[in-house]
Order: sequence, then C-alpha cells, then structure tokens
Amino acid sequence: MTIRPVDFSGARAAGALQTLRNAAPLVHCLTNDVVQSFTANVLLALGASPAMVVDPIEAAQFASIADALLVNVGTLTHPQIDAIRAAVQAANLAGKPWVLDPVAVGGLTLRTDFCLELIKLTPAAIRGNASEIRALSGMTSTGRGVDSGDDSLSALPAAKRLAQQTGAIVAVTGEVDYVTDGERCLAVHGGHVLMTRVVGTGCSLSAVVAAFVALPGERLENVAAACRVMSCAGELACQQVRGPGSFIPAFLDNLYLLDGEALQ
Repeated sequence: MTIRPVDFSGARAAGALQTLRNAAPLVHCLTNDVVQSFTANVLLALGASPAMVVDPIEAAQFASIADALLVNVGTLTHPQIDAIRAAVQAANLAGKPWVLDPVAVGGLTLRTDFCLELIKLTPAAIRGNASEIRALSGMTSTGRGVDSGDDSLSALPAAKRLAQQTGAIVAVTGEVDYVTDGERCLAVHGGHVLMTRVVGTGCSLSAVVAAFVALPGERLENVAAACRVMSCAGELACQQVRGPGSFIPAFLDNLYLLDGEALQ
C-alpha cells in the first residue's frame, strides 16, 4: 500500500502549541554534549522545561518523574549507554513516553547496534534524517555522519516500515518533513536551508518532539505539530538575519513569540 502524504495544517499546530504552553511538560534530555545548552534554550523558549540528568542511577530516577524522555546518541559513550538503558526502562515502567534520535546510525557500529536494541523497547517516536531512518529500518543509505545523503521522500517507505515494526510515530526530516504511524502520513512544509548551517536544530527538534508526545491527543498530529513549530520559527528567523551567527538568537525569539497566526 502506498502512503499518500496529507499536508498538515497550521491551525492544528497552533492548537498543540497552546496545549504545550499550558502544560509546560518536563523533558528529560539524554542528549549529546554538543547541543545541551541550545536544546535547553529551545525547550524553554517554547514553554517546556528541560532537564539533563545523566548519571545512570539518577537518570533512571528522573525518567519516571519527567513527562517525557529524549534519547539522542550523537556523542554516545559506554557510560551513556548505561544511563540510557536505565532511563528507558524506568520510563517504560512509569508509562512515560520516550523519543529516539538515532544520530549518524548506519555509519558507526556502536551506535547502530545500540539503536537497533533500543527500537525494540517501544519508543513513542523516532526522529531522524532520511539516511538515519533508512539505515535504522534496514535499507541502504548514503549518510555521512549527521549529514543525510538521501532526501526525506525517499525514506518514506523506510519510515512506514519502521513505524509498523516499532509502533512508534516516525518523523523523517528534510526539505519536507514526513510523519507517519505506518498507515497515515502527514507532510510538514517550511523551514530554511540556513537551519542546516547551525549545530543543534535537528537535535533540538527531537527534544521538542519529546515535549509534544507528552501532550494529550493524537500522537501523529502532535509530532507533526512539533515539526511545524520548529520549521515555522526557523523560517521567520531566516527572514531577519544575515547568516548563522545571528540566526540562533532570532530563532529563540521566534519560538518564544510564535503564535497561531504565524503558524497558519
């Protein structure tokens, strides 16, 4: 069966964003060392609450307290593997959703094998670029580290397969973002190429996905709303700046000021 993507509306994204601001979900971020500060600032700008609790014992305790957990394997180490395993187990026992960002999967053995282990542990959502999603689903990919060599549409069959295998909502991001539950697919337009010239926009998107999966309502639409919120804020910021140096403060400002009118 061929999935025909349906464009996701800004009105639905606006409703989800307001719900997030009212709920202020606490997001436990086990993310890479490069993007911790930026990720925390993105979540704060949107109205969520970030926490980076990385010790294996504390990570397990905190995962059961937080509203959602992010697992990002960008700078994976053996101690971090221990913390991730403990946190995912605790989140599952507590009924808390968790999100996987399989950074650079397919290119390096340790992270690839570990992510293949993790997807068996019922993630609520998986967010990656086209090459990462293709590799995680078992398809060939042409990624180079965090850079995707594939376009997002080419990874849509892989995203569908991965969603069916894991039960997760799978978001494959690129020029157009596609979000699928294995049967339905939403297409999220927007963004700007300048967003790829700043470290952390993809990783912070995964944290925002974690914040949105903590919300009530249909998870497919909530993940699509996370993608639209980030792409819209990036688009607006890029209209105001000259390059990547001025992008970050403008991006954070636009996340903070984002409203339903801008999203629509």
